Parts: sequence; C-alpha cells; structure tokens
Amino acid sequence: MIILPYVLGLCLLAVTISMLLCLIRLVMGPSIVDRLLALDTLFLNATCLIVILAIYWASTNMFEGALLVAMLGFVSTAALARYFTTGHVID
Repeated sequence: MIILPYVLGLCLLAVTISMLLCLIRLVMGPSIVDRLLALDTLFLNATCLIVILAIYWASTNMFEGALLVAMLGFVSTAALARYFTTGHVID
C-alpha cells in the first residue's frame, strides 16, 4: 500500500486551511504589521502548495513556478515593509 497520495492529500488540506486563516488575518488584521505578516505567510503557503502539487502530480516544471512565487513574495514583503516604515520604497 502506497501512503504518499494520502499524506499529500492531508498536506494539501492543511496548507489550504492555513491559507484561509492567513486570508482572514489579511482582511481583518488589527494593524498594518499583522496584515503584512499575513501576506508574507500567504506567499509562503502558496509556495508550499505549489511544491506539494508538483510532488502529487509528479511534475518538475512546477518547481520553477514555486521559486518564482517565493522570489516575488520576498521582494513584495521587503518593499511593503520599507514603504510602511519610511514612506517610500526607493531612495
């Protein structure tokens, strides 16, 4: 009996619930810092979701998409953090 599809299905469910909770925090966050952290965690969960789906579908092409989402998530989080602390992104 192969257990990998069951474990990947459970992981997909856990990451999807985590993304839903991050989305709720992103919309209803009491402060801008909470919303920024929720957005960063949402990017991390999206990267994890893409990697899990790539393993589930046995596709190597999706790992490039996961890398792209991770890079865009890092850059957008850094830019938004800089904007909220200094008021501008580029000096």
